[in-house]
Amino acid sequence: MIKKIRNKITPSKVSSSMSTKQVRYEALVKALHTDLFRYAYWLTHDKQVAEDLVQETFLRAWRALDSLKDEKAAKSWLITILRRENARRFERKRFDMGEYEEANISDHMSTSSEQEIENHWLRERIANMSEEYREPLVLQVIGGFSGEEIASMLGLNKNTVMTRLFRARNQLKEALEKEPLKRGNYNG
Repeated sequence: MIKKIRNKITPSKVSSSMSTKQVRYEALVKALHTDLFRYAYWLTHDKQVAEDLVQETFLRAWRALDSLKDEKAAKSWLITILRRENARRFERKRFDMGEYEEANISDHMSTSSEQEIENHWLRERIANMSEEYREPLVLQVIGGFSGEEIASMLGLNKNTVMTRLFRARNQLKEALEKEPLKRGNYNG
């Protein structure tokens, strides 16, 4: 008679497995927190909201860490989680800030340095792009992702992503040619 040997899960195996998961998770946080925060801040324009978004992203990542099989894909995996968390933020709550934004921008413009004015101008042009061009551009510029990684995250063909990146850059170039920044015009 052949005896079946059962693989018993002992408390030491559970502890070892959790320890490994903890080390892996801490390595992800340490390596990618800054990049995720930079991207979240670009999306939200608010430090506190960006911090909350990154925290929620890492919480979801902890829960699903076992599903991450390729460590090289960790950054794009986390960015995808962050994008979904940001979308959930708008599903849960509707914002009505039209007048507030205009007043805030006017006040901001009067006290800004030239670099801040240029950054605001660029951010505004990128924000006004259609999502199909804006999203790949932001993922490349802010996230530092390659065309192939962006294609994977957005579920697109790499050639499509490269075309969209080219068109997005051209839109910015055309906007700059049409409306060059007028240095000093914002000073009172």
